[in-house]
Amino acid sequence: MNKTCSPPTRRRQHGAALLTAMLTVALVTTLASAALWQQWRQVEIETAERGRSQTRWMMTGAMDWARLILREDAVSSQGAAVDHLGEPWALEVQESKLSTFLSQDQQWQEGDAEVFLSGQITDAQSRMNVMNLLEDKKVSPKALARFAALFERLNLPLSELQSLATQLQATAQASAEGAANSPSAAGSPPLMPQQTAQLRWLGLSARTLANLQDHITVLPEATPVNLNTASAEVLSASLPGLDLASARQAIDLRQRGHWPSLNAAREALGAAGRQLDDKQHSVQSRYFEFHGRMRIDNVVQQERALVRRDGSQVRMVWRVASPQQRLQAPLQ
Repeated sequence: MNKTCSPPTRRRQHGAALLTAMLTVALVTTLASAALWQQWRQVEIETAERGRSQTRWMMTGAMDWARLILREDAVSSQGAAVDHLGEPWALEVQESKLSTFLSQDQQWQEGDAEVFLSGQITDAQSRMNVMNLLEDKKVSPKALARFAALFERLNLPLSELQSLATQLQATAQASAEGAANSPSAAGSPPLMPQQTAQLRWLGLSARTLANLQDHITVLPEATPVNLNTASAEVLSASLPGLDLASARQAIDLRQRGHWPSLNAAREALGAAGRQLDDKQHSVQSRYFEFHGRMRIDNVVQQERALVRRDGSQVRMVWRVASPQQRLQAPLQ
């Protein structure tokens, strides 16, 4: 005699089978989603790495282009040794499609990302060099007075300048002592700042540094101020007796024609021009900064570099890349 399951028993079996099937489907879906997510993640990582690599190489090309411009400027000057804001290197490159710089046989292909390049070369010696504060590893009173004049014109606290000078001297002396010691000596010498942002180490506040950004620089050695490219604040601070209004008038005069020599600058600056010193002032520069910006679709990469020009040789001193930024929507 065959036994049959009662209706409640069959319903329970059907329910268990349905639940098992649903769990199986859920498990398969979860595994498939995880595999798909892993694949998507690998693609995104590879795409981002490829983008960073392409940006790095293209930015390197842009910096080589800037170095070439500076080299050609030195060659074309034929020993004139004058740098001013009317030269090709001083022209800012507005954001332009990179495809416009390509030759006819290197046209952008359909589907390629749109790449935009912009940048500018600035004269690093148009600003007051913080390293001028030191003379034989000690603070120079004359240089400190010039920086104090700049702080006063910008309404910045002189206490921060004093802190900067004191800590800069201590850092320079400790660095020199560390370099003189044997490599096995305990501890490492403190690092000297190489960029203006690093002056926060020496006591400058963020607000003060933001106000000083366009007027000071940090270079590997003491350098004179280029009178042909300096701002009114820098001109006024570096020349005792030249007030800010007179400095602005001098810049208006300079725009009609640069000063080819220190003697020409002396004549243009009047009584204050007698204070010009060939160790503190010049009409030429050796150090330049390059600011580059590259945008690929909605991803922006910015870099800064300091170069030193000796004759026709232009060498990189340092190069810094900012973190990539992603815009809200692609610009056209």
